[in-house]
Amino acid sequence: MTVEPLPTPGAPPVFGPYSPAVRAGDFVVLAGQIGVGADGKLVDGGIEAEARQVLANIGAVLADCGVGWGDVVRTGIFLTDLGNFGVVNALYEGAIGDHRPARSTIGVAALPAGAQVEIECWAYDPRGSTER
Repeated sequence: MTVEPLPTPGAPPVFGPYSPAVRAGDFVVLAGQIGVGADGKLVDGGIEAEARQVLANIGAVLADCGVGWGDVVRTGIFLTDLGNFGVVNALYEGAIGDHRPARSTIGVAALPAGAQVEIECWAYDPRGSTER
């Protein structure tokens, strides 16, 4: 199986040597997204603003890859304060609607750029090719 980086013009700038999304067989795998805007800066406004930006970033990258939230099979949420679980969970539920992918939520000591939340995901796309 080959792993190929996917074009993601809707993704914010990356902070290291990685791709915002890759195709691996029938899966589109997204790198973790934090609440940064197109300018590469963390949004102001606290956990709610960050989580909204994270979910918007993920939606944009999924769309760039030809998939959507309904194709997501697994997500991982990383929080620097598990006390923010309820806020992030409510916004996450608003983004995914009735869809219920598998998910983990993990408390971490720190995230890049001082972020409070990061979310990664895998989507299933049986087309198996970026040639659409």
